[in-house]
Amino acid sequence: MREKQAKALYFRELFATLGLYCLFVSVSSIYADSVPAGPLRSLLIASPILPALLMVWTIIRQFQRMDEYVRIWSLENLGMGAAFTAAFSLSYGFMEITGFPRLSMFATWSLIMGSWGVITCLRSWKEKSQ
Repeated sequence: MREKQAKALYFRELFATLGLYCLFVSVSSIYADSVPAGPLRSLLIASPILPALLMVWTIIRQFQRMDEYVRIWSLENLGMGAAFTAAFSLSYGFMEITGFPRLSMFATWSLIMGSWGVITCLRSWKEKSQ
């Protein structure tokens, strides 16, 4: 499979699972309060995990479809994003000691994904300008 075809398939799969995720989050948010406390409510609240696992599967499939150069390049970008996030998290941990508000893991996840995206864009721009 060629890179452009693989990328198009990946985006279709990813956005389909992202749509399912949004649907599950919406439904669980709307109906969670109306379900009495217990196992059913817990399952309803945790139900967005299912499409999130589909997203993970989609990402793994895309990495398997990539050629070796693109896979290594992407993993380098992810590694740089993770390093940036680790440095920020460590620094912010010290700031929390001085009274800054605690951050949710959603903030950490957003930071690692955002930094991965920014690093990928910057490296693509740099390679195209050379």
